[in-house]
Amino acid sequence: MYQYAAVDQNLVEARVKQFREQLERYQEGLLPEDSFKTLRLQNGVYIQTHAPMLRVAIPYGTLSSTQLRKLAQIARTYDKGYGHFTTRQNIQFNWPTLESVPDILEELSVVQMHAIQTSGNCVRNTTTDPFAGATVDEAIDPRVICELIRQWSTFHHEYAYLPRKFKIAVVATELDRAAIEVHDIGIRLKRHSIHGLAFDLWVGGGLGRTPVIGKLLFADLPFTELRNWLNAVLRIYNLYGRRDNKYKARIKILVNSVGLNTFRELVSNRYHKDRKDALVVKSEDVTTLASMFQVNLQPEPEEYQPEIPEFYRWYKNATKPHRVNGYRLVVISLKRPDVAPGDLSAELMDVVASLADRFSQSEIRTTHDQNLVLPHVHTKDLFSLWEALSNQGLAYPNVGLISDVIACPGLDFCSLANAPTLSLADAIHQEFASLEEQINIGPLEIKISGCMNACGHHHIGHIGILGVDKKGTPWYQLTVGGRDQKGAVLGERIGPAVEHDEVIPLIRRIIDRFMEERAPNEWFVDYVTRIGVEPLKAAAYAIDYA
Repeated sequence: MYQYAAVDQNLVEARVKQFREQLERYQEGLLPEDSFKTLRLQNGVYIQTHAPMLRVAIPYGTLSSTQLRKLAQIARTYDKGYGHFTTRQNIQFNWPTLESVPDILEELSVVQMHAIQTSGNCVRNTTTDPFAGATVDEAIDPRVICELIRQWSTFHHEYAYLPRKFKIAVVATELDRAAIEVHDIGIRLKRHSIHGLAFDLWVGGGLGRTPVIGKLLFADLPFTELRNWLNAVLRIYNLYGRRDNKYKARIKILVNSVGLNTFRELVSNRYHKDRKDALVVKSEDVTTLASMFQVNLQPEPEEYQPEIPEFYRWYKNATKPHRVNGYRLVVISLKRPDVAPGDLSAELMDVVASLADRFSQSEIRTTHDQNLVLPHVHTKDLFSLWEALSNQGLAYPNVGLISDVIACPGLDFCSLANAPTLSLADAIHQEFASLEEQINIGPLEIKISGCMNACGHHHIGHIGILGVDKKGTPWYQLTVGGRDQKGAVLGERIGPAVEHDEVIPLIRRIIDRFMEERAPNEWFVDYVTRIGVEPLKAAAYAIDYA
């Protein structure tokens, strides 16, 4: 776990004091609404349908058990007893009072947490592979690079008021578990014959109102120049990005408007003009940071796993290979029947924290698909962990299956949403209640957004669901074939929007068609790629198709 330096702690504590004073001035009428809005957003505070919402940063998705217990305490004391884990690897509290936010921020600072830059037109929380540091094929633990970016971008005077929010994702494996191609900047770290450690740089990806797959800007750049290249991209964006229309302010719009080659030339020229030795990444800095993320795991023989069907099903779906022999990564699904995707009660946060202490070096990860990970579990402990999770209803083995649904809070909470999302997620659980059927269907990602802002990432769902408004009534538009791995692809719309009660029957007809026609060992997203959209449109809308 990264431990704050003194400067980190001082900055966080100073920000808490500053925001407390800003809130007092606002409540006394000395700070106008528009001015306060900017300040509260810089501290992760939104005003939602029912109450303020506070978004707390979980840098690169890594939590200690102590931090998770603090989040549980905050949920009990200041909220309604639960938190919501998001697709940005953060956590949101949906029911705090505005007056309580400075107290919450002060509580967070005690355990080296904050809500800085979780909102606003700045560099947001940098996300990464939730298996970072524990997977065998990575070039380097990408959290080290995320921490370098965090230190560089936090309170950066030039990038505090960008044209629009800015999101960065980092991976260090060929398999992309952080969706780097749908970020403003995506970084893939890799080993290189000349540079030793190098990176490929994607730019201009993003979802929302105008979904765009990012473009490869440069390949095989020397890792030591990472911050100089990031600086060049952000400076060009800050100079040329639109500020007159928030819907056209993201960097993806700029890249598309000037063209990739022109944008590449602008960035290259800016890099050579502004390059600073102070931004060069030094090997000793990497070594120091890497040491803070290391855990002491000794390779041991794999332990035999009991032949109990329920346990084996969980073992197969919810555990993943680890870089150290004798260990496994364990995914805890937060997608259970009758619970909103990503929600976890304070009591269960305490349970997970205790299990992390007992089984996983006191470490927990959050994922961009709204689940949790215990990254370092010895195989000899897997059965005991499964029993403990089962006793708490947390061993639901649907990871990566059709009921492992990503969903934004939707109309139930969000003032921007057009349609409910949580009721659809629960309806999917009911329709596909049989785990045996889910396993037979195989990997299938359903992602639901309540509006075009696409917080549920519906554009890159194998099946995407978008809530739309029709004369004050919520309807839903479906897409198929999206993905964020093996080269990101945006899903294609399969037909007209349907009402709430038609969504699940429509999905059922799509799945039935897939199960009838799939090739041996073919997964749904590959099936869609093979046959195209038209046959599925015919199946979904019960159209005769020849």
